[in-house]
Amino acid sequence: MTQTLTLRRPDDWHLHLRDGAMLEAVLPSTAAHFARAIIMPNLVPPVVTHKQALLYRDRILSALPSGANFTPLMTLYLTEDTDPSDVAEAHASGLVHAVKLYPAGATTNSASGVSNFDKVRPVLEKMAETGMPLCVHGEVTDENIDIFDREAVFIERVLEPIRRATPGLRVVMEHITTKDAVDYASAQDGSLGATITTHHLVINRNHILAGGIKPHYYCLPVAKREEHRLALRAAATSGSARFFLGTDSAPHTDANKLLPCGCAGCFTAPNTLSILAQVFEQEGALDKLEGFTSLHGPSFYKLPANDETITLFKSGATYPAHIDTAEGPVTVFDPGFALDWAVR
Repeated sequence: MTQTLTLRRPDDWHLHLRDGAMLEAVLPSTAAHFARAIIMPNLVPPVVTHKQALLYRDRILSALPSGANFTPLMTLYLTEDTDPSDVAEAHASGLVHAVKLYPAGATTNSASGVSNFDKVRPVLEKMAETGMPLCVHGEVTDENIDIFDREAVFIERVLEPIRRATPGLRVVMEHITTKDAVDYASAQDGSLGATITTHHLVINRNHILAGGIKPHYYCLPVAKREEHRLALRAAATSGSARFFLGTDSAPHTDANKLLPCGCAGCFTAPNTLSILAQVFEQEGALDKLEGFTSLHGPSFYKLPANDETITLFKSGATYPAHIDTAEGPVTVFDPGFALDWAVR
């Protein structure tokens, strides 16, 4: 029986670090295990220009623990006023690696997102020309569409028309949650990839709602039926280069999670690798874990895989129930089962 597992050092292709005191508190959890991460730009105010992205990058680097080896891969927040020439300049710098599309109102701090997709067509065309990826939060925000159907409707109404109208545009479907998204991504060519979170491999909508509301399992896109969770697990453990890890680790203080209208997000950075090793072992696919965490993402983003390695030991893992921040405690995602694998 396998007792140790050595992987090329992983990357996280979808991460929220926030800013200020929260950034300082949560960054060490990611930097301890991950070499690089695509950093989400939905701050308040959002990171919309090349200059703002570089300033945010400087703040992240300043917050790193001494001796940490971690590279933030920056993104720009797409608005209807985004300047195509600024996007091209950001891409040419080699420090900004993607543009993030939030449909207006889709999730935390997304009010500045896109409502009229015709207005961003020049930006998308410039991105197709330069090869810069578009990362999409794939949900419509139409109040008449059931929240559990919004991902499937987005693929049909928004994503597929955008891709047809912009040949060559490279797209990452972020934090997919449905069999519909798995099937769509599986049928596309190499210009499309899809990230899968840790928590969506573990929870379905019953975990949020059955037996009482569990605010710390509430995320957007919301977890779906069990059939969709199983489709995600099959995709992640398949070995297909189309799918790779994007944790969407999203810290909120407990006070903000427990409000009558609480914030969406699961903070998984401290225990993601332990959870993933357990999931892949359960699926008989430990040999596929390195591809999902360490190889498929760099390949899509046209970056080299990391030379460093990490080793997990099957010796039992512990993790804190929460981390303390200057803004209040942040609860760490609880998978609901003991973790066998630990990074030492």
